[in-house]
Amino acid sequence: MSVTLRIATPEDRDRAMALASAFHLEEGRSSEGLEDALDALLAGVPNAVFYLIGPPKSPVGYALVSFGYALDLGGPTATIAELFIRPPVRGRGMGGEAVAALAKALSRHGIRALHIDAAAANPRASVFCRRLGFAVRDSHTVMTRAL
Repeated sequence: MSVTLRIATPEDRDRAMALASAFHLEEGRSSEGLEDALDALLAGVPNAVFYLIGPPKSPVGYALVSFGYALDLGGPTATIAELFIRPPVRGRGMGGEAVAALAKALSRHGIRALHIDAAAANPRASVFCRRLGFAVRDSHTVMTRAL
């Protein structure tokens, strides 16, 4: 199986919004501000990319990747902030293939480390991430302050 990834554009707004809304509902996350944030992302904000996973007309999921920089990791980094595959097609390897394709492409563009944001309340996500080679950095704890 070979998964297809492509960067979403403003023309993909309805598809992207449906997927992002489904993910936020499933995770119990607030959808407040989701539309504005997605619109900015699809318009091309420079520090993040929304990838659609699957066929262009009927994507099965998405990956939201944001970019940063870490001296201790050698420079540019990327974080998979959200990864969603529609429930009916989960378990077929598409999420793993999408992460592998992202890692390969990002590495070719100079990204030195790939992080993934996995919800602590979702043990399946932790197992999935570990299976793909992600590990907890014992020396770091990510903390968040909403602004």
